[in-house]
Order: sequence, then C-alpha cells, then structure tokens
Amino acid sequence: MAMTRRLLFGAGLLTLAGLGYIRTAPMDPEVWHADPEAGARTGKPNDYLVGPGGDREAIVVEEAPAELLARLDAVALAEPGTTRLAGDPAEGWVTYVQRSRLMGYPDAISVRVVPEGAGGKLMIWSRSRYGHSDLGVNRARVMRWLDALALSGLG
Repeated sequence: MAMTRRLLFGAGLLTLAGLGYIRTAPMDPEVWHADPEAGARTGKPNDYLVGPGGDREAIVVEEAPAELLARLDAVALAEPGTTRLAGDPAEGWVTYVQRSRLMGYPDAISVRVVPEGAGGKLMIWSRSRYGHSDLGVNRARVMRWLDALALSGLG
C-alpha cells in the first residue's frame, strides 16, 4: 500500500513537471518561424495551412501586404495567450505563439503576405508543437482570424 502511494505520488510529480515544462517550453524562432509557402507538413492532423498545397488555397487580397499584416497583428495579439515570436508586419512575415488556456500547449502560427498585383497573397500555417491531433484547434483559429479580417469567404 505504501509502495503504491509512493509510485502514484512519483507519477504525479513527473506529470506536474512535464506540464510545467510544456507551459514554459521555449519556442525557437529558428525552428518555428517557418514560411507557410515552403513549410514541411508532418502529415499529422495537428495543423492547418492556407497556402500552396494546403487545406485551403492562399487568399488573394487587394490590400497592401503591410496593411493587411498590421490588421492581422492586432487581431492575433488581442487573443489571450498570444505573443509575437519572430518577424514584423512591415516585413510581410510574422510568426506568433499561442498557448492554450488550461494546459499551456504552444501552437505556432506563421503568416506571410507576398505582393501580388496591387495587393497581396495571404498564407497562414497554424500548427501544434505537441500531440498527434489538435481536435480542429488550428483550423478554428485560422478561421476566427480570417473572420475578424472579413476574409473568410475569399480564397
């Protein structure tokens, strides 16, 4: 009985330590600031890509890339648990990290707008760092951001 309690206590401590690491796990910009146009998908159902070869084609807009990304930056950073990892809207390419409320699981969201005609071509790659399936979290995030920008019906 005492041995079982010790094992359960030890397992509980390991679980808490693991969750503590996940909540504070660093996201290396060299790894996670990935170009949505050239990103290497894992084949697991834990990402959502708007762009070439993705779940949805890139969205062509008439808005200047820097202006669109400035609006998207405001939408992204208004969401709880979201920070900018790398890039800048003026550069046309930004990567954000959004951590889930309860467990703190980090997701990386790379957004790029390349000039096309008088406007640009918007690409977004939202992906989970941990786990096999995201239960639709990345798709929902991308659609929420597109809705906020009034772009969900385009593309």
